[in-house]
Amino acid sequence: MRVDELDFVLPDELIAQTPVEVRHDARLLALDPEGGRIEHRFVRELPSLLPKSLIVVNDTKVFPARLLGRRPSGGKAEIFLVEKLEGSGKHERWATLGRASKRLAPGHELLFGEGRLVARIERRRDDETWEVSLFAEEGVDAAIEALGAMPLPPYVRRAASSFDEERYQTIFASERGAVAAPTAGLHFTPALVAALEAEGHRFARVTLHVGLGTFLPVKVDDLDRHPMHTERYRIPEVTAAAIALAREEGRPVLAVGTTVVRALESSADPDARGLVRAGAASTDLLIQPGYDFRVVDSLITNFHLPRSTLLALVMAFAGVEETRAAYRAAIEARYRFYSYGDAMWIRRRKKEGSAR
Repeated sequence: MRVDELDFVLPDELIAQTPVEVRHDARLLALDPEGGRIEHRFVRELPSLLPKSLIVVNDTKVFPARLLGRRPSGGKAEIFLVEKLEGSGKHERWATLGRASKRLAPGHELLFGEGRLVARIERRRDDETWEVSLFAEEGVDAAIEALGAMPLPPYVRRAASSFDEERYQTIFASERGAVAAPTAGLHFTPALVAALEAEGHRFARVTLHVGLGTFLPVKVDDLDRHPMHTERYRIPEVTAAAIALAREEGRPVLAVGTTVVRALESSADPDARGLVRAGAASTDLLIQPGYDFRVVDSLITNFHLPRSTLLALVMAFAGVEETRAAYRAAIEARYRFYSYGDAMWIRRRKKEGSAR
């Protein structure tokens, strides 16, 4: 796929800077690609809209990955924690983004919380990231939790606050490790989950720790040449069993977010279509039009950035022209876009000759 096929023009005022007051009051664009039908609804209407489904959510938890500090000489410095490489307790090694008042170089030290946490730049890993050693007497994880800020995406043009500590986490968040929220899950409330369960829907969980690639633009003309980021995921045995039972019952599998799609499709059982294998692994799966979905039958997702791999995934799921039409309709109807914005519910377009 050519990356310019993922372009669209979005009015700046439609980029949501804050969420709606009540999570499930976000708007919901319902798209049925088979008939090209678009309906404008609300997330709170999902219990009556959905066929009885197995709803799979991502229980990753965002940690305060943005650290603001200084050089020993006094100049400002900032690092963005991307992935722990090794270590625990008082010393850990991390992959990070970094910037400072003067160019960073191996051997430089940065201080956070007046030295409560110390970062030493070790080496360049690639064009984007550094390898950094972190030191803290109280333990590195404890220092990060105390000193870090919630890593809001760059299109949210304000500083993170205590408000975001609650609203930029899903109600399912329990497994620490993400640098960005699985944003489709942000729309769910305990009341909505209870209403869905009362209508006969079931829930299951996977863990996929959202990584740096969420923020990185596609810089190549051909999507096949994009160096897809790797993310860690885990499929519990109980979730694999729930999917197997759903297949027996003819119950569709609904993924809440593109992160769940990547986890489920990466763990698809090659010997049993529609099923997954439990376990932990990493995935660099790139989904674009032409991809053969093996597990996921429908999808709830937010609206994505132009020229992004996430938009390519949605186009693979719903169809290229169908997705473009839905985005045009959303813009015309003044939907709110991106992480704190509104949502879509999409039934997967069936491939010719497919039973599902």
